[in-house]
Amino acid sequence: MKSFENKVAAITGAGSGIGRALAVELGRQGCHLALADVNAAALEETRQLLASSGVRVSTAVVDVADREQVQAWADKAASEHGRVNLIFNNAGVAHAGTVEGSDYSEYEWIMNINFWGVVNGTKAFLPHLKASGNGHVVNVSSVFGLFAQPGMSAYNATKYAVRGFTESLRQELDMEDSGVSASCVHPGGIRTNIAKTARMNESMAKVTGQAADKARQQFNDQLLRTTPEKAAQVILRGVQRDSRRILIGADAHAIDVMLRLAPVLYQRVVTASMRLAARFAPRPKSPQGAREASE
Repeated sequence: MKSFENKVAAITGAGSGIGRALAVELGRQGCHLALADVNAAALEETRQLLASSGVRVSTAVVDVADREQVQAWADKAASEHGRVNLIFNNAGVAHAGTVEGSDYSEYEWIMNINFWGVVNGTKAFLPHLKASGNGHVVNVSSVFGLFAQPGMSAYNATKYAVRGFTESLRQELDMEDSGVSASCVHPGGIRTNIAKTARMNESMAKVTGQAADKARQQFNDQLLRTTPEKAAQVILRGVQRDSRRILIGADAHAIDVMLRLAPVLYQRVVTASMRLAARFAPRPKSPQGAREASE
């Protein structure tokens, strides 16, 4: 797909972050939009940003984990816009906690959104994309779909699943030669709300050496470097090139190189770095130290 002008794109998680940035950039390029998010207020904010874009914009409050809601939205979007050319399965959440310290319900929660949300969106829109004659499925995984890290088993599992699902889909579409393709996106640290709103249980203290809220803040401050706007531009350029895998950020490219050089040994490298980080993690001041600092 060389141009997005006069195409129709559906985007999940369009209320913020990469989803909103994709909507704005696609609107700027003349692409009509069917937007969905679970947060009605955030979705309306995105719609208002597109008010002067000159493209048709429809919105729907959708929980991607609900298969019937996604199917209804897909059919409605195709009816309202006449066709759908692209689906960006972007909605996602994050969870951090050790395997032992995480409850079954936490695994089910994140899997329902991050993996089944992608499956629901892909299967609901795929017939419409094929009917358009020129379509593309864009599924957002993560660098955590390329490598694993202590304390991220639930998130890793969902993002590896998205990668495997999308790479298999891409090969099926190649064999069909139906005019539809697929790309898997692997963002590194993007300045979005997903890390800020991540569920993180207290078992992560064993991994990070500090309380959950402190670990979250450190992650946000030190690792989230790429803007959503830059991420959107990289994704759209990848779609235009029909890339199978789209890496976003210097960190994602560095991890990709590490995995090519040490596809198994990288685990020792990650474990050693995490141990070192936990050892030197900032410790909370004692009440006595806090009083002395204030005097």
